[in-house]
Order: sequence, then C-alpha cells, then structure tokens
Amino acid sequence: MNAPRQAVLYRMVMPDHTCPYGLKARHLLKSRGYKVEDHWLKTREETDAFKAQHDVKTTPQTFIDGVRIGGHDDLRRYLGLKVPDPKAKSYTPVLVVFAVTALMALALSYASFGNPLTMRAGEWFIGLSMMALAMLKLQNPESFATMFLNYDLLAKRWVPYGRIYPFAELGAGALMVAGVFTWLSAPVALIIGGIGAVSVIKAVYVDGRELKCACVGGDSNVPLGFLSLTENLMMIAMAIWMLAMA
Repeated sequence: MNAPRQAVLYRMVMPDHTCPYGLKARHLLKSRGYKVEDHWLKTREETDAFKAQHDVKTTPQTFIDGVRIGGHDDLRRYLGLKVPDPKAKSYTPVLVVFAVTALMALALSYASFGNPLTMRAGEWFIGLSMMALAMLKLQNPESFATMFLNYDLLAKRWVPYGRIYPFAELGAGALMVAGVFTWLSAPVALIIGGIGAVSVIKAVYVDGRELKCACVGGDSNVPLGFLSLTENLMMIAMAIWMLAMA
C-alpha cells in the first residue's frame, strides 16, 4: 500500500480570526488523500514574516513534495478542480429563487389541500417568486435602482420608479399569495410586468445590448435575457389569470 503524499500547509489561526480559505485548503488536501502537516500562523507578525520569507502576498500557502503550490485557488487548479470566476455571468441566482419558491408553493399546497399539485400552488409560486425577488432587490435599493436604469424604459424617463419598483413587486406578490385585493395586485403586476417585458425585449432582442439584470439585486452577475423576460411574463400571466378568475 502506497503511503499518502505529504502536504505542508501554512494558514492563519489567530485568537480573533481563523482563515476560512485555510480550512478549505486543509479539507481539500485531506479529501484527496494527502497527509497534512498543518502549520498555524498565530500572530500578524508571524504571518507577515512568513509572507516576506516566501515572497507571497496571501495565506494560506500549500507545499507539496517540497514545491510551493500557492493559495487556495492555486491548490484547486493543481488538483484539477474548477476555480469559480466571481465576475462570470450566471443565471444560477434566479434559478435558485425559482426552485425554492416552487418548493415552498408545493409545500403550502400540500399542507392546505393534501395535494402539492393544485392550481393554488401555481398561483403561490408566482406570488412567492415576486416576493423573494423583491426581497433581494430591497437588500440594497440604491444599487438595484442604479442597475435598473441601464435598461428599464420607465425608470429612464422617471428615475424614482427604480426605487418604487421593488415595493410594488413585493406588495403585489404578497396580495397574490393572500388571495386578496385582486383589483389592486393584478393591475400592479400587469403594469410593472408589462413595462419590464418591453424593456428587456428592446434592450436585448432589438438593441442587442449585453447587460446585467437587476432582477436579484444590483450586485448580481445575472445576464439580462430570457430569464429576466420570464420574470416579467410570469407577472403578466398571473395578473391576467387573476383578473379572469375574479
């Protein structure tokens, strides 16, 4: 039986701070069968001295077979693992919202009717999705409003609409989930969804612009496109359905 390969790890472990990337690097090494010689850098002075000695700017630092591999991301590359690009555009945030709100709607439907697959579950899914997306926007309304100005047609003409939008989306979604005041929630959803859909179509499919969507907040890397349009079309469809059923 072959002996495990040896890895030497230097990471910060101080009374008021334990480096999370050091813990992740240690886990990676152990999960890949390495025997880890774990060295703690217990003070800022000790950490600075280590960086100067090895001419590195960050810790943790991993050495394998006497060769410096580098930090956490360098270790992932060495082990053949993907290193996520924090600036890469991704639809994942929106898909996660839709997946969670769908599960919530199914759970509510089962709790209320003993059946997860009801018409009410579909209504709850759209209302809950609107509320969840509004919540993400309201974490930083100013950032959302700024990104929103890049493409929303009404916000470009009337800047305050960017700050009003998430509250309108949240309120309409809450009323839809509660099943009350359809005379208010349906028109609001129809108006903001309609303006949003036209704005996305113009920006993406007519003007051919590559923009980020503010649908999950102003700090996201979600591309403006099909899923952004879907959010608005869901609101429109829900509004029309509720008006038809009223």
